[in-house]
Amino acid sequence: MLTQQPFHRVEAPTAALSRAGRLADPRDRPRAFVDGGGDGLVADDLAVADDHEGKATLTIAVMVSAPREGEPSRLPLPVSGCHPGTVTKEAQVGGPARAAGLALGYAADLAFADPRRGHPVAGFGQLAAALERACWADDRARGAAYCGVLVGGMTGLGWVAQRATRGRPVAEAAIVALTTWTVLGGRSLAREGAAMARLLERDDLPGARDRLGHLCAREATGLPAAELARASVESLAENTSDAVVAPLLWGAVAGVPGLLGYRAVNTLDAMVGYRSDRYRRFGWASARLDDLVNLVPARVSAALTVAQAPLVGGRSVDAWRIWRRDGSRHPSPNAGPVEAASAGALGVTIGGTNSYDGASEDRGTLGDGRAVVVADLPRAVRLSQAVGFGAMLVAAAVALVGAVAGAVRCADCGADCSAGCGADCGSAGVGVGDTADRTVVRRGRG
Repeated sequence: MLTQQPFHRVEAPTAALSRAGRLADPRDRPRAFVDGGGDGLVADDLAVADDHEGKATLTIAVMVSAPREGEPSRLPLPVSGCHPGTVTKEAQVGGPARAAGLALGYAADLAFADPRRGHPVAGFGQLAAALERACWADDRARGAAYCGVLVGGMTGLGWVAQRATRGRPVAEAAIVALTTWTVLGGRSLAREGAAMARLLERDDLPGARDRLGHLCAREATGLPAAELARASVESLAENTSDAVVAPLLWGAVAGVPGLLGYRAVNTLDAMVGYRSDRYRRFGWASARLDDLVNLVPARVSAALTVAQAPLVGGRSVDAWRIWRRDGSRHPSPNAGPVEAASAGALGVTIGGTNSYDGASEDRGTLGDGRAVVVADLPRAVRLSQAVGFGAMLVAAAVALVGAVAGAVRCADCGADCSAGCGADCGSAGVGVGDTADRTVVRRGRG
């Protein structure tokens, strides 16, 4: 049975329409789907009505045959600059596999923490240190090459691993989980914060000063208990973003290459991203790249801190206010938001002057509450854990949504349509198909 369909206007680039004009040749004319509702339409011919600023407008009138009894209806494909077809099999299995892997890796970090011996990140650090000894020069270009080789190598290794497991959801989830566990540091971070709290509660200042090096590179000699507590609260906030939130988000967006590439960047920043005489130039590229890759994760971490403030006796409105007011006072574009939000959530004041390798640095004053006390450390640990859990949920959601949104393929050529089909397949809002049970009656101009 044939049903009359109304005129349909289609806009597409003129060049693409001219390629699609080959459909008018009756001797070699593939079928073409056109959006029109119902069971699907097939245009027998294409007509360019006008050309205005590089766009051509088509008007097509068609009739379409109803499906035969017992045959499933075939939905039409949308008319657009490219011709999205179906979500790829890789997206159907890859998104859930990546999300599951991130969740499993996060759970493994909570259960087992970092391995005390043979940690892969420590091995990468040893490799980076050896390469630094071999190629160091007081030069930005040399430092950029050093950073590029190491980060590129780790990202490439991740790409190979991910490619090898594509289309196999169990294997893909397993490699993502293993990599996530390797690069996360949430359990170890919480353990260090709790250890520092115990030492300060026992007034073991020498032990606490020695332990501070596990959290940050700040000079601890002679620091009193209040300053050690402040340093610990600041480091817990910053490292939650660096060691938990950021790797999870990069894993969600880019999978195993994102996880390994991010950890390489962050490790190099911790090794050479200082303003000392040795690293001011050589470590410049590593430090700037670390700033770049943490821009979004740091703000996600700050937002999660705002949301979780009530869990530690704070108020979200205060955390938000301090973040917006004081985040820019910190010299780091990424540590500022997360530390300020943490200060607001805990109701304390942090920041001030710190010493690094004998040089003093003003980190700004963040917050308007009381000074940090030892009793604030367990609260800061709980806040860190709550933010990490929230980041895992966000990352899993991003992996699921992003995989589907980014994996729609052109029905004609199989090209990725997520950002517009750039392939020369003739898809000018009319996709080539092979369906033979469609009938076209006439065309129209408009």
